[in-house]
This record gives sequence, structure tokens and C-alpha cells, in this order.
Amino acid sequence: MSAVTAKTLLPDVYDRLFAAYGPQHWWPGATNPFEVCVGAILTQSTAWINVEKAMAQLKSAEVLSLEDIHAIPVEKLAVLVHSSGYFNVKARKLKALAQHVYDNHDSDLASMLAQPWEELRAELLSVYGIGEETADDIVLYAADAPSFVVDAYTRRIVNRLGIAPAKDDYESHRAQFMGAIPADVPRYNEYHALIVKLGKDVCKKSSPLCQECPLQGVCITGIGGPT
Repeated sequence: MSAVTAKTLLPDVYDRLFAAYGPQHWWPGATNPFEVCVGAILTQSTAWINVEKAMAQLKSAEVLSLEDIHAIPVEKLAVLVHSSGYFNVKARKLKALAQHVYDNHDSDLASMLAQPWEELRAELLSVYGIGEETADDIVLYAADAPSFVVDAYTRRIVNRLGIAPAKDDYESHRAQFMGAIPADVPRYNEYHALIVKLGKDVCKKSSPLCQECPLQGVCITGIGGPT
């Protein structure tokens, strides 16, 4: 088999996943950009089902706006997001983001999100509790700007495809996707969601269901992969 590169394979992977699964309609459950920001923080180190429970608690308590997160005591906020795990830390992270928007954008989240996305990403990374994946979640899904999101599913899948970057760090994986897929918000949005779908349902950490995988024929790890 001739050598396969990420630049040639990743567009094909997208086409195969989209043909198999169709549009995923992400960000799941969010009705506005602030809810995306909340979900992006709560989903750190936990399954999405736990985030959904925490979001439901926040909504039931009517504490799912920037103003309410800013106003509520951190101890009460921690109780509401308990189901998401690491709840004390996540409550502080939510409070830190709200305080940052109040201090630096006159409590106007839309104004913060409207700035050039590279500047927005850099600013988000300066906020307590926001790392690269969370920042890119917010840039892509809340600000509608083209910064590709890399998560554990992404790393697992590109490793099994045999196209992992030489340096296994976040920025190298992100650069690989952004070098192969032209900057396009809907495409980046859909690609990330499709990767999550594949990683959760088929390309599992242990006992992957290779016989059900739409990437058979291009994956060097799975059954039916290229030889």
C-alpha cells in the first residue's frame, strides 16, 4: 500500500463518517452561546450524560445565565453541578469565566465572542480553568469560528488510522486537522461531532467494534484495513 498522509486521508474520513451517520446537530442541548460555554467547562473529565444532569439542575434552579452564574455563591453553584464530577473545581471555573466577562467585557458575552477568533482563543486560555479543548469548544460552537476541537476520541482514532502527528500534543493534532480540512465552521463542527459519535459507539477504548466501523478499508488497525 502506498503511504497515506493525514492531508489525504482526513477529508476521506469525514466523507465516510458523514455518509454513515449524517448530521449530528451539535452543540448538544445548548440554546444559546452561554450554555455552550457552561457545557464546555462541565464536560471536562466526565461523560456527557453527567453534564446533562448538571445542566438540568442549573435550568431547574434558574441559574443558567451569565448573570445568574456571576451572582450565585460558589458553594451553591457546586451543589447544582455536583453530577458533573469535580464539582467544586468546576463551580470555580464557571465563576471565573463569568467574572472575566464582567471585568473585561462589561458583562457582554456577545462582545467577547465577536472579536477575531485567534484573539478570543488566546483570551480564553488566560481564564482560570479553560484549557485548549475547552477554548476550542467555545470558539467553534459559541463564537462560530473555525478552530478545530481535539479530544481523546480524536487522538485514539488518528492513532488507529496510523496518521498520528510526530508530536503527540494538542496543538500538533489540531494543526494536522486544520492543515487537511479548509477552515469552515460547519465542517469543523460536524467533523468533531462525528468523531465523538464514532469514538463512543464504535472505536471504543477497549474492544472496538471494527466490524461496524465505516472506516474499514482505510484503517490500518481495524478488521478489513489496508494491507
